[in-house]
Amino acid sequence: MHPGPGICYGVYSGCLSWFLAKGGEVTSKQLTSTAGTRIPVARTAIGQREKELVRQCLDSGWVSSAGEFIPRFETQFARFCGVAHGVSAMNGTCALHLALAALGIGPGDEVLVPSLTFVATANAVAHAGAKPIFVDSEAKTWNMDPAALQAAVTPRSKAVIVVHLYGHPADMPAILEIAERNGLVVIEDAAEAHGAQVLHDGKWRRVGSLGRVGCFSFYGNKILTTGEGGMLVTDDQELAERAAWLRGHAMDSRRPYWHEEIGYNYRMTNLQAALGLGQLERVDEILESKLQVASLYAKGLAGIDSLVHPPAEAWAKSVYWMYSLLVAEGFPTDRDGLRAALEEAGIGTRPFFHPLHTLPPYAQGQSLPVCEDLARRGLNLPSGPAISPEEIAQVCQAVRRAAIRS
Repeated sequence: MHPGPGICYGVYSGCLSWFLAKGGEVTSKQLTSTAGTRIPVARTAIGQREKELVRQCLDSGWVSSAGEFIPRFETQFARFCGVAHGVSAMNGTCALHLALAALGIGPGDEVLVPSLTFVATANAVAHAGAKPIFVDSEAKTWNMDPAALQAAVTPRSKAVIVVHLYGHPADMPAILEIAERNGLVVIEDAAEAHGAQVLHDGKWRRVGSLGRVGCFSFYGNKILTTGEGGMLVTDDQELAERAAWLRGHAMDSRRPYWHEEIGYNYRMTNLQAALGLGQLERVDEILESKLQVASLYAKGLAGIDSLVHPPAEAWAKSVYWMYSLLVAEGFPTDRDGLRAALEEAGIGTRPFFHPLHTLPPYAQGQSLPVCEDLARRGLNLPSGPAISPEEIAQVCQAVRRAAIRS
């Protein structure tokens, strides 16, 4: 499905109108701003406010894991997600591991995870000593299939980690119902979906607020970035306090250098938090730019029937972290051939993740046909918030050239 029609403002609207008026063709002369320059998959957009806050942090001298920006970022990001508590972490993988550790999930436990996701989702389970159980995807959202989730539950199942792949939410109402029926804790891996929303019980709710705990990444290519960094968000005060305690070596706050348990050094720095706070102050602008990018791609690639555009379910509001395509039967080449053609044109792409059940650390001969098919046919186009309309037009032209090759 294509994203909704949307409205492209300012330069985006002008570029799209010009691009379509030219029949989707762009000359190198018309693209002097980008000609000869490689278009990367993601280019980070850092504004003046972020630089100002980072300078304030540097001037304060508090650049490590203490300082005013950490609690400010935690509080404001939790509020953005619609929950009470935020616990920052070194990265998104650490946030997932902290969530599992704080929940007491470990050896002997099984955690259900989608196979089509980045390897960190399963690695966090393995780091906790538990066993990841891989679940197939549903074709319409590319996310965890609720029916396959139910079929994978065993007496050892303790939790499910739901990934909102490439910015489109998973079917949370169905997954929450299955989790409640089977006594599973729901952890949301929202690393790719800051600000995405789900219609649940008649209300729009942001991802990260629907499960017991939500985990985010702020890696450099994410919608909001701190360079590296992560966050655990929850309404459960006891869980948040335990996660924060484990994050700092499990040191007793009233008795310095006394440790009742083995903890972790998973702390975010004040410098990272300052950058993240600046990003968060511009989050509406950043999310709007992502929708504009998606709208430009949807219109610029319209009419190529052998390409499948990203999911856009009526009950979800995607943030299009990546603008992703599936290469269908009838396209002149396969996914890898299209990637090669775009690479030749100076355009970076990414394939979909390898399904985790096919990777050497986790492979046990399991067959999950839907996610295997998605992984074989899927690619991500340049989608960073700093991409220009001219660059999007250039990408669309290159895709169209590949679509008409005999």
